[in-house]
Amino acid sequence: MLQELEPEIESITLVPSDGGKFEISANGNLLYSKLKSGRHAEPGEVLKLVQKYQKEKA
Repeated sequence: MLQELEPEIESITLVPSDGGKFEISANGNLLYSKLKSGRHAEPGEVLKLVQKYQKEKA
């Protein structure tokens, strides 16, 4: 993902959690939550959500 977004994003940090929690946020905005969706993200889904967020913020 970092290679795809390298021009716009300097770094990505993974924060370990417990309880089956897997969430993706950008600037404090929740983009994906495994707990809310009840499923794992599909391959490429997180990248698409981040790209969509970037376009909306541009």
